[in-house]
Amino acid sequence: MPISVLADPAGTAAPAAAAAPILTPDTLRRFDVAGPRYTSYPTADRFVEAFGADDYGQALRQRAAGARGGAMPLSLYVHIPFCESLCYFCACNKIVTRHHERADEYLDHLALEIELQVAQLGRGAAVSQLHLGGGTPTFLDDAALRRLMAMLRAAFTLVPGGEYAVEVDPRTIDEKRLAELASLGFNRLSFGVQDFDPAVQKAVHRIQPAEQVFDLVAAARRLGFGSLNVDLIYGLPRQNATSFDQTLAQICALRPDRIALYAYAHLPERFKPQRRIHGDELPDPATKIEMLSRSIAALTSAGYVYIGMDHFALPDDPLAIAKRQGRLHRNFQGYSTQPDCDLVALGVSAIGRVGATYSQNAKTLEEYYDLIGQGRLPVVRGLALSRDDVLRRSVIMALMCQGRVDFESIELAHLIDFRRYFEAELAALVPLAAKGLVSVDARGVDVTDTGWFFVRGIAMVFDRYLQADRNRTRFSRII
Repeated sequence: MPISVLADPAGTAAPAAAAAPILTPDTLRRFDVAGPRYTSYPTADRFVEAFGADDYGQALRQRAAGARGGAMPLSLYVHIPFCESLCYFCACNKIVTRHHERADEYLDHLALEIELQVAQLGRGAAVSQLHLGGGTPTFLDDAALRRLMAMLRAAFTLVPGGEYAVEVDPRTIDEKRLAELASLGFNRLSFGVQDFDPAVQKAVHRIQPAEQVFDLVAAARRLGFGSLNVDLIYGLPRQNATSFDQTLAQICALRPDRIALYAYAHLPERFKPQRRIHGDELPDPATKIEMLSRSIAALTSAGYVYIGMDHFALPDDPLAIAKRQGRLHRNFQGYSTQPDCDLVALGVSAIGRVGATYSQNAKTLEEYYDLIGQGRLPVVRGLALSRDDVLRRSVIMALMCQGRVDFESIELAHLIDFRRYFEAELAALVPLAAKGLVSVDARGVDVTDTGWFFVRGIAMVFDRYLQADRNRTRFSRII
C-alpha cells in the first residue's frame, strides 16, 4: 500500500517516513477521469423505482428470519436534513431553516418510520455502528437529540464498544453541547471545516474562525471522544495552492485522528446552491491538481497514512490499523473498520443496504411524511442485486478496501473461473499495468502504491454498468 509500515504483532506500527510515493501534478493529471466513488456497487444512480417498500420489507423479514441463528450487528444511518444557513458548495439533501420547531415534526415521523422498520425486523436488533448525518445533525437541540437517541435505544440494542458518530457544524455547538453528545453515547465526531481561509469561507457562505474549531477539538479530547475527523475541500472559490498550504499546516497542528480531503465538484445545473458560486473565482484544473499533490505531500509528511479515496488517518487510528491488517470495509459513509454488514437507513433520502438489496427513502419531506402517514415504509427506489452484481461487488470492494483481488478466494466464494469470467476486464487492465497502476499475475490483481491514489479508475474496469454506458458526466472526477 502507499505507505509502508514497520509491522508489529499488535498492528500499531509507525509509518516509514520516506515510503510514500511522490505524486506529481503531471501524474495526477494523466489519470484523472470521471467515475463513481463506489460507496456501493451497483452505484445509486442504478437504483430503480420498480424496487419499493414491499421489496425492502421482504429483505428485512429475511434478515430477521436469519438472525434467529445469529446475525452480524447492524449499522444505522439517520439523516437529519436541516441546516441553519446555506453553504454554497453543498450537494447534500438539506432544508435551510431557522425554525427549530420543524425538527419536532420530523422526529414524530422518524419515530413512526422506526416502528415500521422494527415491525419487519424485530425489536432489539444489535447495532455496532451509528452515524448521524445531514444536513446538520447538531441542528437538533439537546432535548431533540435526547429524544432521538431514546427512540433508537428503544428499538435497537447499541452494543458496547460500537462506533457511534455524529457530524458536527462547529458553528452550532460549544463545549457544553459536546458534553451532552458524550453523555448520549457518541464517541466519534466529524467536524466540517472545508477551509480556514477567511476569503474562501466568505465565498462559500460559511464563516467559522480557526480558533473556534481548535477550541472545540481541544474540548472534545478533554471529554474523551475516541476519534475526531475533519472534512476539507479543495477546489473551492478563491482557493489557491499557497492559501490551502496554510490551511493544511493548521490542520496538521490540530492533529485530528482522521482527515477527509474531498475535491469540490462544481455542478450548478444539478445543485442549486452552487449557482451562487462565481465560476471565475474557482481555481483552474492545473491549480486544483497542484493543491491535491501538495496536500498529499503535506499530510503524509506529517505522519498521516493514506487510507484511500480521499481519506487519511494517524497510524494508531483504528482505520489505519484496519487497513494494515486487511480488515478495511466500505459503506455509504465511506471507509469503515466495521465488518461488511447490513445498513438500516432512517430519514428523508437515506440510503440503506439489507442483504442483497439497496433502498432509498423519499427525497422530499412532503413525500416522506405522506408515505409514513399512510403507514408505509418510505422507500421509493432501490435495487435487488443479481448474481453478477454480487460477484462484481466483491471484486470492486476488494480493490477499494484491500488493494488486491485474490482469484482463488473469488472463485471459491462465487463458483466461477475468474480468468474466463473476467477475460475482457483483465485485458483492460493491461494498459493500466503498463502505466504502473496495477500488477497482474497468476494469483490475482494488486494495486500498486501509485495506483492506490487512482483506485476508483481501476475499480471502474469491473463495473459492468459503466462499461455499457459511457456517459460518465453524472460522476465527479477522481481528482
